[in-house]
Amino acid sequence: MTTPIFSDMACSPIWSRITPYLVLLALETFVDVASGLSQAEIDRHLELGREYLVKNQLGDALSQYHLAVEGDPLNYLTYFKRGTIYLALGKPKNALSDFDKVLELKPDFTAARIERGNIHLKQGNYDLAQLDFYNVLKVDPYNMEANEHMQKLEPAKEKKRSAEYYYAHNDYNTALHYLSEAIEFSPYAADLYDFRAELHTANGDVMAAISDLKTATKLMGDSTEGYLKISKMLYNIGHATESLKAIRECLKLDPEHKACFSFYKKIKNIEKFLTDAEVSLENKNYADGIKSAQKVIKNEKEVPEIIFEAKRILCSCYSNDEQTEEAIKACSDALKISEDPNVYCDRAEAYLQSEQYDDAIKDFRAALEIDKNFERAKEGLDKAENRQKQSERRDYYKILGVKRTATKKEIVKAYRKAAQKWHPDNYQQDEKMKKIAEKKFIDIAAAKEVLTDEEKRRQFDSGEDPLDPESGKQNMHPNFHHFQSFHGSPFQFRFHFR
Repeated sequence: MTTPIFSDMACSPIWSRITPYLVLLALETFVDVASGLSQAEIDRHLELGREYLVKNQLGDALSQYHLAVEGDPLNYLTYFKRGTIYLALGKPKNALSDFDKVLELKPDFTAARIERGNIHLKQGNYDLAQLDFYNVLKVDPYNMEANEHMQKLEPAKEKKRSAEYYYAHNDYNTALHYLSEAIEFSPYAADLYDFRAELHTANGDVMAAISDLKTATKLMGDSTEGYLKISKMLYNIGHATESLKAIRECLKLDPEHKACFSFYKKIKNIEKFLTDAEVSLENKNYADGIKSAQKVIKNEKEVPEIIFEAKRILCSCYSNDEQTEEAIKACSDALKISEDPNVYCDRAEAYLQSEQYDDAIKDFRAALEIDKNFERAKEGLDKAENRQKQSERRDYYKILGVKRTATKKEIVKAYRKAAQKWHPDNYQQDEKMKKIAEKKFIDIAAAKEVLTDEEKRRQFDSGEDPLDPESGKQNMHPNFHHFQSFHGSPFQFRFHFR
């Protein structure tokens, strides 16, 4: 009985065991030099190859066997060794070519025939696999490895037939189940990955389809049509940068490929505009982000997901730039295409800017319906509800007439102007106006105290009033009590504008 040199694991792309190589080294024989290098040089390359194999440095070993094959193209053992290294490196097509050459030079080399049959099995070429295993068993009926592989053929074919049957009956989930089992038997079968990509697409799982297409393209030894298909699918789901990478791979293989070049021209500017817009948003350069996003919308009229990406960025830029009306429109347009929790939050922030508290609360809740653990929406909802309650009390920003984004310098300037206007000493002759001025002056001083203190301002922005007695966090200036208890005696005091 012939003992197989390699087990089934030898064909796995991740195979890294050294034992098969050590067995293989024992098979070496001296052969006549057909052409090229001297025998001494060939032997040196073979020796270096062996040394690299022992160290599991497969790439270096492969280089040495390339040189040995060039020097002696009739040595079937060198082809065999190189073929096994190709398998270990996950290159079954190259391995298959070497095993073909081995069997051309030595048709009765059983180990090579089993390895070739196993590659055919893994590639889904079941008839060719059966022929190789049959020829081994005809000579050696009890060959364990050939028998084991032969027994896999019918189940593999049956799984594929079942997948085709259920696909024809529109039962995609069952078809996927059987096809995935078929791929376990035939992990080098590009057509099976193509088929599964089609099933994933029919099932609405585009990313899974793209993953299978990438595998199929790699197994086919890089396919221009594969890269074109991947690029279009990525673009259609809004992944412009990844789409551009895929189409460039197509052009690397064939710079004159008309379809790939045409698609490349279409998407390269769109991808640049989108990238520029995203970078501008990240850098808080909202004006440039708006310009770049608008260029995308101007140049792309058909692909909803690309338009969504542009609208999403517009929404966020407008919202952060406090262009409230434009933000609400851009966010609403984006949400018509896709309900994204971040877009709901951006629109909610725009509603807050215009004090539309009910709408803001509604949008934050909509974001939480999509993702109940979305922290931004949770925090935003608390803030919106607190702001709504706060709107019934005094608003320190309104008192000073500044935006919520005002700097400390702008706040102090506004305080000085308001304090000068509403100082009670300005209304000594008008008792009614004096009382109004007293109230306003107290509010103005409170506004300055809160908005120029980083922690108090943070509390106020989150919906709390740090000077509200009911909150238990009262921290008022001592003079506030004096102001509030004043009832008609001469109102004389001094203050400093700081």
